[in-house]
Formats: sequence, structure tokens, C-alpha cells
Amino acid sequence: MGKRDFVDRVDSVDPVDGVLLVDPEQLKGKKAYVTLSCTFRYGGDDMDVLGIAFRREIYISTRQIYPPLQDKEQGILTKVQDKLLRKLGVNAYPFFFEIDVVPVETAAQIPDNLPNSVGLQPAPKDVGKHCAVEFEVKAFCAESQDAKVRKRSSVRLMIRKVQYAPENLGAAPCVETTRDFLMSDKPLHMEASLQKQTYYHGEPISVRVKISNDSNKNVRNIIISVEQIANVVLYSNDSYMKAVATEDSGDSVDSGAKLDKVYTLLPLLGNNRERRGIALDGKLKHEDTNLASSSIVKEGVLKEVLGILVSYRIVVKLIVGGIMGSSEVGVELPFQLMHPNPDTVKESELEDEVVFEEFKRTNLKGMAEDEDEGNVSPGEH
Repeated sequence: MGKRDFVDRVDSVDPVDGVLLVDPEQLKGKKAYVTLSCTFRYGGDDMDVLGIAFRREIYISTRQIYPPLQDKEQGILTKVQDKLLRKLGVNAYPFFFEIDVVPVETAAQIPDNLPNSVGLQPAPKDVGKHCAVEFEVKAFCAESQDAKVRKRSSVRLMIRKVQYAPENLGAAPCVETTRDFLMSDKPLHMEASLQKQTYYHGEPISVRVKISNDSNKNVRNIIISVEQIANVVLYSNDSYMKAVATEDSGDSVDSGAKLDKVYTLLPLLGNNRERRGIALDGKLKHEDTNLASSSIVKEGVLKEVLGILVSYRIVVKLIVGGIMGSSEVGVELPFQLMHPNPDTVKESELEDEVVFEEFKRTNLKGMAEDEDEGNVSPGEH
């Protein structure tokens, strides 16, 4: 495959394409298939008890690749497939999954409302699978598409469905509030604003806070935080709210005084690695990840099928002192945290980007037959 990240542009999704190299002698008359699946997992493997599986197949599509259902020369090939077919030879066959129906037998229609690759960070002592949306491309050989598949007869490759920051950025968030207090003739006024709506991962976020304290109360402290809200909407509609960056300024604003100050926060996974329930972007094997990107939902799509929805907001909180004790005055600024849209990979770089996953035949010699398994949980080689 030419890449493992496939971009959801809201109105379209990158097609999933690649090449399967087969050895007809090893197949021994069996057929070769490729499956694209999207799975939502809600709990580890050890929670699959009493016949109840804490996972759900959101989408699965399987196509026969060998023997081919049509001549390879008649198919529509991507640039990556064309390069791979010329490099790998006559026993290489293309596979292709696309949103729109195209007039070839190896194409399948993928819904454009599938969730993004997102997972919830487990606790340091948790083992096994965690709550996550996962995409997988699996190749296997069997007598038929519905037959049981042995681990030694399958190979899989994890991929990700991702979203990048939109080209048309929204207006910079700005919010203000006025609070009246008992036994105070004049109010307290606060305004908070950001420089823009969308920030990139690893980019500092500057929050401007203006306070006009005409009341007879004193502002004892100003606390600014970045909160991540992760809604698990597929099963139980759980909601996880985590502060992923906090600035406890200690600043005060006395009665009759004003303040105009910019605070800077930097939400990073590196500062939240030990915290259970933080939403992360989907993780590929042997690769690190980051805080989950904001979810952009296509208009009209049922949110219940989107697995985990992620959003962010800046919360500015004033701690106001008084005779009867302290009270809080707060505002919220919603914003997006995403990756910038990377430059298009040059055609000359495509071969360097290719990812191969193959059977390790040297490890299979002399092996006893494996246990049968369904198409859902193949072995990883």
C-alpha cells in the first residue's frame, strides 16, 4: 500500500488502494480475498465473557482478488497500483475500496459516515485492547469468502481514517460575560478571545483575557484550562471531560481595577500520558500518536454511528471572593485542535512510501495446523 493514513475531507474520503501479491502454488486451489473493516471496541479481550463481545463491526466489505473476476488490464489503476504491478510482476493483483461505485469488480462502496480512528488512553497498568475505533485491511485465502480462516492463511495491515484542518477556517472565538453581585452597585465584566478557531497539534494557544472589575468584590485567582471532551456515542453515550493543559495564574483583580493579559497554554500528550480516558488519534504499530483531533461531522450524519466524537474548549474561570465565601465566574471558548493538511506526496516519492505486509513462510515450515477463526480476528504477522 502507498500509505496508511486515508483522509476524510467531509465531502469525500481517500480511496483505499493497494496490491496483493499471491503465489498460486501456495494457494493450492484456494481463492484470495481482501477485506476492509471498521471495528469499534469497547473493552479488552478479557471482557468478552458469557458470549458477549465488547466490540462491534461498524463496516466490513470483502472482495475476491484471486482468481481475478476481470482482466487486470481492464481495471482502473491508481498511480501507486500501477507502479507496484510493474515492480511485483504477473502474480500481483490490485484491490480498491472507494466511496463512489466505480465500474470494476474489485471496487466496493464505503460509507462516507464512518468514524475517524480514535482511541481512549488506557491506564498504565491496563493490558490488552482499549476502547477504540480501528480500521484494518486483511488478505486471506480460503475455499470461499465465508469459510473459516486459519491464522497462517491471513495477513493484516492496520490503517487510519484521519481528518485534517479545513481550508476555510472559521472566525476567531470571542465571548464575554457580565456578573452582578448582591450588595454591589456595579458589575464585573470579563471578555476572553482566541486569535483563531483552529490550532495545530504542538502549537501554543494564546488566550486574551480582559477584566473590568467595577464591583465591590475582589478576583482572587484566574485559572485557564484546555478541556478535551470525548463522547462515546456508539454504545453507552459516555462522556469524558479531561483538562489537558492548565494555567493556574494566581493573578488577582481588586475592586475597581482592570486587567488585560494574554495567557499561553500548550496541550500535549506528553503531559498526559499517565491519565486514563484521554482521547488519542489512532495509533499504528510501533508509532507514537498525539491527542485526538477535533471531529468534523458531515451534515445530516447520525452521530450515534460515529464511535467517539472529540471536541475542545478553553475555559476561563475567575475565583471571586466575598463576605459569604468565594464564587466562580467562567466562560468557554470552543476551538478545533487538528493536524495541518500535509503537502501532496510527489509521484517520485511514492515507492519510498509503500508499506509491505507479507506471510513469513520460513516460520510456517513444519507448523501444525492452527485453530480456525472467523474473518473478524485474523493473526498479525
